[in-house]
Amino acid sequence: MLTVSEVRKAYGGKVLFDDVTTTFDPGKRYGLTGANGAGKSTFMKIISGMVEADEGTISIPPNARMSMLHQDHYRHENDRIRDVVLMGNKRLWAAMAEKDELLAAGKFDDEIGMKLGDLEVVIAEEDGYNAENEAEQLLIGLGIAKDQHEEPLSTLDSGIRLRVLLAQALFGEPDVLLLDEPTNHLDVDSIRWLEDFLHQFRGVLVVISHDRHFLNEVCTHTADVDYENIIVYPGAYDMMLKQKVQYRIQEEKSNSAKKKKITDLQDFIRRFGANAKKASQASSRKRQMEKIQVTDLKRSNIERPFIRFEPKIPGGKLVLEVDGVHKSFDGETVLKDVSFTLQRGDKLAIIGPNGIGKTTLAKLIAGEGGDYVADRGKLKLGHEVSVAMMPQQHEEGVHNDDDRTAYDWLYQWDEKATVQEIRGLLGRMLFPSEDADKPVKALSGGETARLLMCKLTLLGSNLVILDEPTNHLDLESIRSLTEAMQKCEGTLVFVTHDQCMLEEVATCVLELKGDGGFDFFPGGYEEFLTKTGRAKEGVYAH
Repeated sequence: MLTVSEVRKAYGGKVLFDDVTTTFDPGKRYGLTGANGAGKSTFMKIISGMVEADEGTISIPPNARMSMLHQDHYRHENDRIRDVVLMGNKRLWAAMAEKDELLAAGKFDDEIGMKLGDLEVVIAEEDGYNAENEAEQLLIGLGIAKDQHEEPLSTLDSGIRLRVLLAQALFGEPDVLLLDEPTNHLDVDSIRWLEDFLHQFRGVLVVISHDRHFLNEVCTHTADVDYENIIVYPGAYDMMLKQKVQYRIQEEKSNSAKKKKITDLQDFIRRFGANAKKASQASSRKRQMEKIQVTDLKRSNIERPFIRFEPKIPGGKLVLEVDGVHKSFDGETVLKDVSFTLQRGDKLAIIGPNGIGKTTLAKLIAGEGGDYVADRGKLKLGHEVSVAMMPQQHEEGVHNDDDRTAYDWLYQWDEKATVQEIRGLLGRMLFPSEDADKPVKALSGGETARLLMCKLTLLGSNLVILDEPTNHLDLESIRSLTEAMQKCEGTLVFVTHDQCMLEEVATCVLELKGDGGFDFFPGGYEEFLTKTGRAKEGVYAH
């Protein structure tokens, strides 16, 4: 059990949460939710001991082991990948390392023999003789092949290193497991594997994620950071939203009734307070009024951007023809003879493992040029088709050293737009006037993502390409983006690991495979899973 008692934390005068008292029980899986900046990561760091609370205490049972996912991909970069995972159990790793050191020294006497015996006991207690096999299974489940396990961590790309650090956090059956954005840099198959793994976890799980499907699939409870408090609801994310809205409506109705009662009592006291015959009644009503407690309903920190992708002109019925496209880098084939067509209104999801070529194909369609020109084959846009793209790496669209304000940066894309139009668009995307005047280089990840979506809205292109558009967005912004994609009357090509977005938006699916191969499926994502045998009774199979 993890116990939180009267915890408070504030930064710069802003209260994140106050007087939080709750328990997190073994066998239950808690999603920690809230808007960007609400304090989710801060609360998790308080639980882990990395950050001190202003007030209150955190406690776990003696000898209970806590494990946390670290997002620093430079940690352990010179260590072997398998060893990085084993380090997740500090007691076991220390015993194994000391044993190896004693054996390597080659000196044996009674004292060293006794020490080796003690170390063997620790290793046995921590299931050390199965540790390498467990580490191997974790790594394979997260998409890291067995032939890489003996390599140093530095040989992996930064995104794949985070998978190793996730395996480290999962290793050794910790009693308390803290995961901050564990699905970052995971492909869909690895996310499904992680979901299955966490279903079997018997300790306390607290997880932060912007993946709604993942939260709904994994969590039994939701701890929501809002109203300067953390309230634990039974059920996963979608169920929490319903309960939260119902609770707020009930409290507002209750407050309204209480205020009306107070007004009625005040009116009686004002009319008859000076009347000797009714003085006792007036006193009684005054006592009643003093007992009425109106709940202090603090303002929610959740805001939803208003996102729309509305084409300025519809364009032709045939939007895109891709015929026999081939692309390779440094002699390695990424795309081989890829062919498909898109009609107006199609919403194409490009899926496949990380590194398979999804971003490459998106950039080829966008006509980026440079390194992103097909080696052979044809990509042909239809009549009056205009293209706009939101890149996965936001710095490709908004340079981090740009001194221009958000307003000035956006204005460059349509200099015929009025000040009111630009300011209004920014306001709908959660940029109040003071934030619209912030330098681009000072924007947060979420603000940069929303600014790029402002650009797409302003351009009004009829073919919109979105490469991992949920990066840096909170759950409410992702829901708003998903709804905008559903309502878009133009054509969409998108790459995402967000399963809710795949299920709710895609009208056709392009799956990229190894050696540059592909399959094009003219139907929705759930139908694609069923047809390819990857869905069974509502549970995704491996």
